[in-house]
Amino acid sequence: METCDRIAEPWGDRTPYAPGDTWPARVDTYLADGVDPDTVRWVPSASVLHSNGDALDIAVRDGRIVGVRGRGTDRVNRGRLGPKDLFGWQANAAPDRLTRPLIRVNGTLVETDWNTAMRRVVRRSTDLLAEHGPSAIGFYTSGQLFLEEYYTLGVIAHGALGTNHVDGNTRLCTATAAAALKESFGCDGQPGSYTDIDHADTIALFGHNVAETQTVLWSRILDRLAGDDPPALLCVDPRRTPVAERATVHLAPLPGTNLALMNALLHEIIAGERLDREYIDAHTVGFDGLREQVADYPPEVAERICEVPAADIRAAARLLGSARRLLSTVLQGFYQSHQATAAAVQVNNIHLLRGMLGEPGCGVLQMNGQPTAQNTRECGADGDIAGFRNWANEDHIADLARIWNLDPGQIPHDGPPTHVMQMLELAEKGSLRMLWVSATNPAVSLPELARIRDILSRDGLFLVVQDIFRTETAELADVVLPAAAWGEKTGTFTNADRTVHLSERAVDPPGEARADLDILLDYARRMDFRDRDGAPLPPWQDAESAFDAWKQCSAGRPCDYSGLTYEKLRGDSGIQWPCTEPAPAGTERLYADGKFWSAPDYCESYGKDLITGTPMKAEEYRALNPGGKAMIKAAGYLPPAEQPDDQRPFALITGRTLYHFHTRTKTGRAPQLQAAAPEVWVEISGADAERAGIAEGDGVEVATARGVLRGRARVSGVRPGVLFVPFHYGYWDIDGQGHERAANELTVTDWDPVSKQPLFKTAAASLRRVDRAPGPAPAPTTAASAPLDDTVRRTTGGVDAQVRSDTPAPVRDGR
Repeated sequence: METCDRIAEPWGDRTPYAPGDTWPARVDTYLADGVDPDTVRWVPSASVLHSNGDALDIAVRDGRIVGVRGRGTDRVNRGRLGPKDLFGWQANAAPDRLTRPLIRVNGTLVETDWNTAMRRVVRRSTDLLAEHGPSAIGFYTSGQLFLEEYYTLGVIAHGALGTNHVDGNTRLCTATAAAALKESFGCDGQPGSYTDIDHADTIALFGHNVAETQTVLWSRILDRLAGDDPPALLCVDPRRTPVAERATVHLAPLPGTNLALMNALLHEIIAGERLDREYIDAHTVGFDGLREQVADYPPEVAERICEVPAADIRAAARLLGSARRLLSTVLQGFYQSHQATAAAVQVNNIHLLRGMLGEPGCGVLQMNGQPTAQNTRECGADGDIAGFRNWANEDHIADLARIWNLDPGQIPHDGPPTHVMQMLELAEKGSLRMLWVSATNPAVSLPELARIRDILSRDGLFLVVQDIFRTETAELADVVLPAAAWGEKTGTFTNADRTVHLSERAVDPPGEARADLDILLDYARRMDFRDRDGAPLPPWQDAESAFDAWKQCSAGRPCDYSGLTYEKLRGDSGIQWPCTEPAPAGTERLYADGKFWSAPDYCESYGKDLITGTPMKAEEYRALNPGGKAMIKAAGYLPPAEQPDDQRPFALITGRTLYHFHTRTKTGRAPQLQAAAPEVWVEISGADAERAGIAEGDGVEVATARGVLRGRARVSGVRPGVLFVPFHYGYWDIDGQGHERAANELTVTDWDPVSKQPLFKTAAASLRRVDRAPGPAPAPTTAASAPLDDTVRRTTGGVDAQVRSDTPAPVRDGR
């Protein structure tokens, strides 16, 4: 048994292994001070503060959560836990948890009982339905609830109410993942598996700072790098992340130029004949169009656009073209830009050209950013239709209506479900009159916050907020409903490689807080929603019966859960969908047989124009892809609408840090995590800092056309011409200091035309020093925000961050 400061060493000790071997187990345990592991009750769950899906057990004593332990038998993490897993659970016991409903009276939120609060919500709902119809009501949910809750929300919104205004905050992080998969394969669903890391000889990470967003997955890669025959790494990122430091080739393009870079890589792969012609001919359509498009993008052209040396682009292309087993991952660095889907699709194209799908070590993971982002997409709670059905296919709508026992015309499908940015436009114009926000904090996480605050505060918008804390968004609400947190309710959730876990209720929620499922079902009963036979809608009463209903909805669709049960999920490991009678143990990789879910009558989407976002019609799709093959799609590069200029010479990007999640409502209340990253900072390159006369820790002001932010400068390894600001910091833990802390004061109201994902990585900004340094910036030193100045004190957690790990002969390794 080893102990380790897991704030100072986020990835823990190494357990090296060779290609084809099983990743060795290492069980991480963190318990509150003085707690004996033999005196606690262990309750199975999985991680909720990132998308990796790390299986863990919750330690309970005297009705309270007192720690966590990784599950060594689980396929996802083999017992390992990251810092947010290890310490984030402490937020459940924060003294400022919401415990009673709140309603606004004379401009002030006051406590009330559930009946009073729900009567207000129901009265407003019924009045709006009578006066304006279902399109006056919208729902904006999360990527952190459970599958059963999303499915219930989808049935209520799409079925019972008949509104098309339903989206999740997954729109902000991984809507492009779903869009890119639909464009290439006709349907959502990750082709690859985390176990591909165990076999790959080359791993390419495109805009994916895995070391901070999925620490346990990075531990898996580090263990391969420490073992025999390690894989080569390609890193595409404008910051010098831990991935970049270990990369064989690191490309640092200017923000907003990813598509030009990808076209150049494909140009070189095609020019070098690094192609599987047999696979292309048998399993794809569209190759000729791609070859014609990328002919205009030799590396020298991309060098001028991206400011990346042509020689480095050629080196990266050789890496990709010579790989025998290639795994590629993609995340927000690609997803949050103006040609997000077009760029992400090109990653899929590399695998289609090389025939590298469905075999060990050969896969694509268009990554998610939240623990249950996959479930919002599957269940129809984020701009999709339940079960990966196609909103433009009348047969799919009729099938869903059969399952819900409704008339097909009750389910809105004259267009795709409304994305959140469009919902806000409707609220701004006055046609959306009620917005129900659950488990997300748009008053900090959406772009151009001054505008968001104005919209959410409008007299004509009835705002319901369902959350565990009194967030910045809750402060603007008309009704606030106190919800149960992770560990206080039961349900399932699915990670980025399709692994389903069951999270059991470990403790009771505080006060009068209720599970989100119970809140939604209470609303449905009070509204007296009925199916066409007069039975209650939804008909289920608890989480397990909701899961059984979902199994019926998913049966025969790509995301098929019909072979899963709660009892089965209580086993040693999570299970990957599709899980069916022919595949009772789940399915590790998709498309191993070269068959795709893209047949015109089966596909989830007919696709869109990658430049304009215009949806294809059914007949156009059928003509393009009558045989249901994978689709190779091409697009030309366009510069972002907002580019640096003399007045605002920097490209501003926002993103995550290792120790926080979203708007810090949980991680900011975990002492070890908050101490590691206590305040906002601004990263600037050494060359830019020298030109501007800025030193480590100086107070600086970043300004865009929309607002300003003040923070301390971290002189780091970010590429010249780029500023980085973490987006986690809002205003709930400071009083009366204006609105100059949140990164989204600066970001632009715009989105990718295909995925509708907002642009958090293309803004033009200026920078000026406002005071001299009292000390270094409050930024962690452990990852991408590491300072160039090696005299800055290292980030540590001290005795309170010591974690026990049971590992076989660990080998110490640093960043």
